[in-house]
Amino acid sequence: MKYTHIRNATALVEYAGKRFLVDPMLAERGSYDGFGGYANSELRNPLVDLPLPARDVLDVDAVIVTHTHIDHWDPTAQKLIDKDRLLLAQNARDAALFAAQGFTRVQVLGEETDFDGIRLFKTSGQHGSDALYADPQWAARLGETCGIVFAHADEPTVYLAGDTVWHRHVETALARHAPNVVVLNAGDAHNLVHGSIIMGQHDIERVHRAAPGAELIAVHLEALGHCVLSRAALRGFVRDRSLEHVVRIPEDGDSYVFA
Repeated sequence: MKYTHIRNATALVEYAGKRFLVDPMLAERGSYDGFGGYANSELRNPLVDLPLPARDVLDVDAVIVTHTHIDHWDPTAQKLIDKDRLLLAQNARDAALFAAQGFTRVQVLGEETDFDGIRLFKTSGQHGSDALYADPQWAARLGETCGIVFAHADEPTVYLAGDTVWHRHVETALARHAPNVVVLNAGDAHNLVHGSIIMGQHDIERVHRAAPGAELIAVHLEALGHCVLSRAALRGFVRDRSLEHVVRIPEDGDSYVFA
């Protein structure tokens, strides 16, 4: 299994002979306005360019979109990805959107989906606190999101948690699937009203406590204005907690291979 971090939550996962592109945001630096109601909204996103040409990530067997926020499914990706490429959607609503955008091979992920012998498990998450989801305005804006577990007899089990805070859904997924590798969107994206809408440094420690045998990869860092946790700060936290042996903090373009 090979995991390549592209930028933000965008990744290439090479698994059991198949290639998956996850959450493609493929625009050039500064293409989009900042997010109103969030930290650093005056900054244009993405903050950095892709580490490689966008065309280099398009030759895949399927594209997985955990949700349709612009930093996970942007207009550039919609333009560049072949319209007959298989798209895996978290729900019927997202699938209908992809069809309306002209994509002809769209599949809704079930609780468990077989992909040529690879078992894909859709996991739940929560894109913010309980207080945020009790606020109708923000609950509607953040909406539903998911994570994905990859499982195969010849590969390590890999859990991409997606855009979620530490929550019982994450704890349940860790206990159920016992992943060997966990990818965490951990940039501490900050809502000015309700605080964090994805994980931050303390959540990485919580995941480690819940799954002490798993290797962790922290992503969704330094690509968007509202993600306030830097790689340097996270490295310092990891060092202070003596977690260097289990937490990897990739630069854009870095790859890891797991046996």
